[in-house]
Amino acid sequence: MRINLLDCLARRGNTFTLKEVIETFNISRKTLWVILSRLEKQGWVERIEKGKYMIVPLGAEKGKYTLNEFVIASTLVKPYAIAYWSALHYYGLTEQIPSTVFVQTTSRKKEQTLEIFGINYRIVRVAETKFFGFRKEWIEETQITITNREKTIIDCLDKPQYSGGIIEVAKSLKNGKFDKDKLVAYAEKIKNSAVLRRLGFLCEFLRIEINLPRIETRNYLYLDPTMPKNGIKDAKWHLIVNLDEKILGALE
Repeated sequence: MRINLLDCLARRGNTFTLKEVIETFNISRKTLWVILSRLEKQGWVERIEKGKYMIVPLGAEKGKYTLNEFVIASTLVKPYAIAYWSALHYYGLTEQIPSTVFVQTTSRKKEQTLEIFGINYRIVRVAETKFFGFRKEWIEETQITITNREKTIIDCLDKPQYSGGIIEVAKSLKNGKFDKDKLVAYAEKIKNSAVLRRLGFLCEFLRIEINLPRIETRNYLYLDPTMPKNGIKDAKWHLIVNLDEKILGALE
């Protein structure tokens, strides 16, 4: 029974949930707990978090095998998208390797920070209006959802604290290839004037031609909210440029 169940699950993918097994195989929760407990002790499955498991392939050493972190992330919350610094790194837009996997969602999750198999995960909840701009990628025979290049940049401008700071976004804009029209459309759609201002300032600084709408505001925001709160005011974009001149100069 245990092996037959495992074979059936393995044909469906490399992860599963208690709910999926109960609904598919018509097994009582009590019986399933017993089966899974034995399979886990024998090294056939490994618990990801409550109610979620991965299948350990034949020949893998118990306690040392794990799936790709993006595959693990895809099981943590629904709906989801790999986003922010994690997506920047996936597209090769930053040389920095984030120590955390960032997952964007519209759902509530009690635990927003988790450590699973030695990897840190950060669940970032956003409004429905900010949840768009995805693509599908295949990783270890699993299709995962990730923000596309343009949405990744816009998300990082929206929440720089999850991207390694504005400087990483600036490097990405300088070195990456983007659809400028899509960048502008996304910047407007996300409905955060800070995104438009930061994008406008960085594109102007990097001499990237882009057609952004006029900024109608009197208040000033920090270019990088993760940095010290002092700097020079930029009247055009209504930003306080709180990045060291040496840091900005290195981008030119």
